[in-house]
Amino acid sequence: MRVLDKVYAAGIILAAVFMILIAGLTLAQVLGRLFGVVIPDAGDFAGYAMAGATFMALAHTFRTGGHIRVNLLLTHVPARVRWALEVWCVLFLCVVGALFAGFAINMVLDSYAFGDVSTGMMGIPLWIPQLSMAAGAVLLELAALEELLRVWRGQEPLYARAESDGFTE
Repeated sequence: MRVLDKVYAAGIILAAVFMILIAGLTLAQVLGRLFGVVIPDAGDFAGYAMAGATFMALAHTFRTGGHIRVNLLLTHVPARVRWALEVWCVLFLCVVGALFAGFAINMVLDSYAFGDVSTGMMGIPLWIPQLSMAAGAVLLELAALEELLRVWRGQEPLYARAESDGFTE
């Protein structure tokens, strides 16, 4: 297994851990209410975990064809036009993804520099939960660049292979 595949796999595993954390926090809140116990900032932590789960899963979901793709036009054009459209689409994702990753990294750095903390009972430095968003955006950018190289070389993109197999994870 290649190094990047291991990194994408680590991202999806971390996303699953965040989902388990959300379930655990929700269960703790429900049980806490039954016994009159307040779990401070559980809702905030669940929100941070939801953002982490969402962003850490982006690269793996993209590579396995799990994102919504409308390819009605692509199936009705000649191979050369399809190639050009695939290159344009993945290049567009690379540009937007790079901008988003850059902004996410800058947000983490600014939150750290300014000492931003959450407004809940427990003042959590905001750069900590923001790290998962920035890391997920960087992983998506890496996956998009990798797919751009595959498409540019004339290879079938991994997301299209998943569609043609009729299988998505």
